[in-house]
Amino acid sequence: MLEQEIARSSEPVELEIVYQDEYFVAVNKPAGMLVHRSWLDKHETQFVMQTLRDQIGQHVFPLHRLDRPTSGVLVFALSSEVASQVMPMFAEHKMEKTYHAVVRGWIEEEGILDYALKVELDKIADKFASQEKEAQEAVTEYKPLAKVEVPYSTGKFPTTRYCLVEMKPKTGRKHQLRRHMAHLRHPIVGDTTHGDGKHNKLYRTEFDSHRLLLHASELRFVHPFTDQEIVMTANLDETWQQLFTRFEWDEPIIGAVRSR
Repeated sequence: MLEQEIARSSEPVELEIVYQDEYFVAVNKPAGMLVHRSWLDKHETQFVMQTLRDQIGQHVFPLHRLDRPTSGVLVFALSSEVASQVMPMFAEHKMEKTYHAVVRGWIEEEGILDYALKVELDKIADKFASQEKEAQEAVTEYKPLAKVEVPYSTGKFPTTRYCLVEMKPKTGRKHQLRRHMAHLRHPIVGDTTHGDGKHNKLYRTEFDSHRLLLHASELRFVHPFTDQEIVMTANLDETWQQLFTRFEWDEPIIGAVRSR
């Protein structure tokens, strides 16, 4: 299913619950699904927050957000009291998040990108916001996991190279991972804002991939009420799985990362 179809489908979506206790519930958010209702997207009918509420029969309170085109681990509190206590953990980056992405080109070495980002304003929602805000600190750890060279041209060469990358954001700026990878000249495939249209088109036509290839694979933190380490993981969707097959990548590549 295309990511646009998820949001507008009249068929109810069954969310995959990846963790639940008396305080939290976490789901594997599908690509293309909004976290909650927004006046900017009046035509959408499917939202994670409302769908999950109906699915488990109780109110849920989002603790963080994932961009609409991003899939993966998304956590909610099961009461407003828990939410108010836990939100600062996200604000203070006490949660370790791990993402995976397919990017253009080959990244040869792991590294840390410390590159400040200006606040990215929405043309409609932030129409009257100040344009003069200073850039904010933004830090991302990244590591190449696998490479592929496909027999399709997007420029002057007969083949094109791509890389599977693991990323750990140490700050939480808007579109940080997408903007940082673009800054490194390795844009994430499927990114229609910060990416490269030639590569996005190649993936649509040759690999039937119609989504942003960015997935929130894991969220790790110390449970604030039990003091136990909690590891929440979200499996890759069908688009990712068929790419792994085409590129002859092993899914345990990501599983091994999680088990470290």
